[in-house]
Amino acid sequence: MATRGGPTVRPVRVSHFSTHLPYDARMRLLLVEDDARIARFVAKGLREQAYAVDVASTGEDALYQAAINSYDLVILDVMIPGRNGFEVCRELRKSGQRMPILMLTARDAVEDRITGLDHGADDYLTKPFEFRELLARLRALLRRSGELRPAKINIADLVLDTAAQSVSRAGRNVTLTAKEYALLEFLARNAGRVVGRAEIAEHVWDESFDPFSNLIEVYINRVRGKIDANSAKPLLHTRRGAGYVLGSSAEAVASDQGEENAASRPRAKANVPTRKSHV
Repeated sequence: MATRGGPTVRPVRVSHFSTHLPYDARMRLLLVEDDARIARFVAKGLREQAYAVDVASTGEDALYQAAINSYDLVILDVMIPGRNGFEVCRELRKSGQRMPILMLTARDAVEDRITGLDHGADDYLTKPFEFRELLARLRALLRRSGELRPAKINIADLVLDTAAQSVSRAGRNVTLTAKEYALLEFLARNAGRVVGRAEIAEHVWDESFDPFSNLIEVYINRVRGKIDANSAKPLLHTRRGAGYVLGSSAEAVASDQGEENAASRPRAKANVPTRKSHV
């Protein structure tokens, strides 16, 4: 919730390809904030850092989203309509949710911070705050929870520099959009394992994703065309009826065929929960 009468977040300019991007990004966060302006600003900044972000504006919405989706971290405002942030935090912990929770408040009282921590919060940030401080606290929380990401990922001759969000194959730079990079990094972190559409949708896209669209196939084809171009050994494989796998071993996949005309084929219903739009 915003303090009435003035901005609560000091804006900073962020870029899709900043060299200071956190290497624990490409994760899914839940932002619980009832001030639409603040929610838009924070969500936009986080998405530009390649996080997938869902937004809830009430305590009930937050609990609903946490019940149907899997989140790596929750940013939770204290003063939200309905069940306040303290109650939401307590309910999340009571239900067995163990993701890190960062609480936001416009009040700097010690008792409020103690109450939040006692209800299960992992950290506290007082409004107004610098956006870069929010990012730093997210990185710290993810380090504590064991979700710290390596600075570089190597798969055969494919190299992902997760700090700079840059990719090269056999020494050749590969130019990707932010979403293409997020998809490739998620596959790289699961190299050698078949990853299905539902899992990709859950970790790479946010609540606005339409599970019945062919968007994932379109992006898979784009990434495959960029990283496997001019290479005798393709790395991005399709296992029909199961998903996709990134790796150099032919034994890792049942089929090494591409998505032939995937963009024009109708899709069967995916096992992805329907998500409500909150903003």
